[in-house]
Amino acid sequence: MPNMSLKKNEMPSQAPHVRNKNFQEVALGYTEEQAIDEAKRCLGCKNKPCVAGCPVNIVIPDFIQHMAQGDFEGAYQVIAQSSALPAVCGRVCPQESQCEQRCVRGIKGEPVAIGRLERFAADWHNAHGSEAPQKAAPNGHRVAIVGSGPSGLTCAGDLARLGYAVTIFEALHTPGGVLVYGIPEFRLPKAIVQKEIDGLKAMGVKIETNMVIGRTLSVDELLEQGFEAVFIGSGAGLPRFMNIPGENLKGVYSANEFLTRVNLMKAYLPDSDTPIQHAKRVAVVGGGNVAMDAARCAQRLGAETVYIVYRRSEKELPARAEEVEHAKEEGIIFKLLNNPTRILGDETGAVCGMECLEMTLGEPDASGRRRPVEKEGSEFVLDVDCVIMAIGTSPNPLIKSTTRGLETQKWGGILVEEDTGLTSRPHVYAGGDAVTGAATVILAMGAGKTAAKAIHDNLSQKER
Repeated sequence: MPNMSLKKNEMPSQAPHVRNKNFQEVALGYTEEQAIDEAKRCLGCKNKPCVAGCPVNIVIPDFIQHMAQGDFEGAYQVIAQSSALPAVCGRVCPQESQCEQRCVRGIKGEPVAIGRLERFAADWHNAHGSEAPQKAAPNGHRVAIVGSGPSGLTCAGDLARLGYAVTIFEALHTPGGVLVYGIPEFRLPKAIVQKEIDGLKAMGVKIETNMVIGRTLSVDELLEQGFEAVFIGSGAGLPRFMNIPGENLKGVYSANEFLTRVNLMKAYLPDSDTPIQHAKRVAVVGGGNVAMDAARCAQRLGAETVYIVYRRSEKELPARAEEVEHAKEEGIIFKLLNNPTRILGDETGAVCGMECLEMTLGEPDASGRRRPVEKEGSEFVLDVDCVIMAIGTSPNPLIKSTTRGLETQKWGGILVEEDTGLTSRPHVYAGGDAVTGAATVILAMGAGKTAAKAIHDNLSQKER
């Protein structure tokens, strides 16, 4: 019998007053009964509008049909045909603005919980599956991937399935890119990322860490070494600051540095050697998912008061609604329509406050959002001893400066052909945040898939 309930099955989770003191995963996942019940809400639409909303084109109604029948492994196999990272996407993908936004059930109620079902299928497979992914027969071609984030891992997985000898070059000592240095453990356990990476290794993908392309080797040298194509998925790891007085004081972090110390370097563990400030009063400047992650991490490190300082209203917050809701439940204070103008320091050079101005919203700007306008005479000081800047990132210029003929946009993003990911340099492709600037995991994965197909089409033609 179909389930015609207008509401999704609730996701079990840790209580807010418990989870805001630990780094264990917040959402606990569906039970088998909940997963089947939720899957039965799917109408199995013939035109499958949800698929058009998925950047990697998972055949969503097919996997949900398997779920409704209790065939969880079958559901996983459908997802795995399109996605290299289903356990990751089921946790961090913004389904509410993509596949679930197109769900017919959302017209008169809540859409089917596609993301929660994807997570369940992937977790069930990881807990019960025993067969390692099979290596494809070698096709004689070699491809280099720069960066082991979501776009690089996806491109590598798609090419490995086609028999390519794929080598990933990762700048850090641990593969995973933003999945390991940017997203906190309580949203994405690192054991899950490692499981996905181990699957790629089983398919024959080689991963070389501590390889800074542009320093250790250049893209040109990779091509000279016999790689027939290079995919650049190096992300957007260069932090932005506001260029206001006081940003060089002790206790001011970029969100990238702060989250890397917490997530990759495990600064939250009692025996960690990574230094990090355990502040009492923290201000996080910004309103995206990174800002939410930084604020929630700061609280878990022991901060008594954590502010999100954002210059627009809640309606304009770019973070996922779920992340905003979780942050509020955990006691994060939202100082909306406020903008920092100066960070104050004490006699030791440490942060002792942040001067802000109240804002109002004026006419829409180029982004379509209403422009923040300062309220004259509204200055006030926020009592904080740590400030985390989470106002965006851009691609590191290192690869651009060391690769001949690689064209970029003014702000640093690599220029590519939209349908192929091909750059201005022959045989060099790019995708993900290195092209778009900071965006979502699933969009980066979509770019990796696009480039993998283009690389395969090009190298296959050479054989004819």
